Amino acid sequence: MKIKRQKHAKKSITFYKYNFSFRQPFQVLLDGTFCQAALKNKIQIKEQLPKYLMGEVHLCTTNCALKELESLPKELYGAKLILQRFQIRNCKHTKEPLPASQCLLSMLGETNPHHYFIATQDPELTTALKKIPGVPLLYIILNTMVLDKPSASTLKHIEAVQLGEIVSSSQQKSIQSLKEKQGLSKDGEEKRGKKRKRKSNNPNPLSCLKKKTKPMQQQPKKTDGERKKRSRHKKRKIAGGEMATVNKNPTTT
Repeated sequence: MKIKRQKHAKKSITFYKYNFSFRQPFQVLLDGTFCQAALKNKIQIKEQLPKYLMGEVHLCTTNCALKELESLPKELYGAKLILQRFQIRNCKHTKEPLPASQCLLSMLGETNPHHYFIATQDPELTTALKKIPGVPLLYIILNTMVLDKPSASTLKHIEAVQLGEIVSSSQQKSIQSLKEKQGLSKDGEEKRGKKRKRKSNNPNPLSCLKKKTKPMQQQPKKTDGERKKRSRHKKRKIAGGEMATVNKNPTTT
């Protein structure tokens, strides 16, 4: 019976991996009802669940689920001790906590983008979860944990994807990444739509300013002692056609 249950779980996990891109570590959201059932049936969630899912598991819950257990009778105190050991995921209901069932549904949205497994014993929550495609459901029955088979809405969703009627979340991511690479995303279109402002052709205002004339520097006047008379030389022809230079300012010897 245990081998058959393990094969069933392996088949379902492979289904979610292939069709909804589930990857390890698997994220499992738990509520107080599942922890209470595990305590009653002496099931060690932290040790047994990774073995059952055949992979690494992150166990988590929400603040709303813990607040709900705190408001219930003391008989559920043990379930609260188990639940508070797990990671607390931000559910955005800190100021006004919601019932655990509503909180978990808000964490999934319409498409379960974060690939959560849900572990619960709440029948109303189970019914609502089966309407959301791609949500693996865990529950406890006959002292054992069971991974439910894919719901009818999940199978219908996969059939529609195969027929090309809708696009899966993984396909949407691939299309978006291709658009971004080719510059066809919304951001790229917005960037293309914005026209580049042309610079005005007016001249630079700094170039219109009048050039400042530098004051002429007056050279210091030379004194009489510094002045020297330049000797003038005059060339005269002498006999034989040669030129001779005559100094008009002869110095006295």
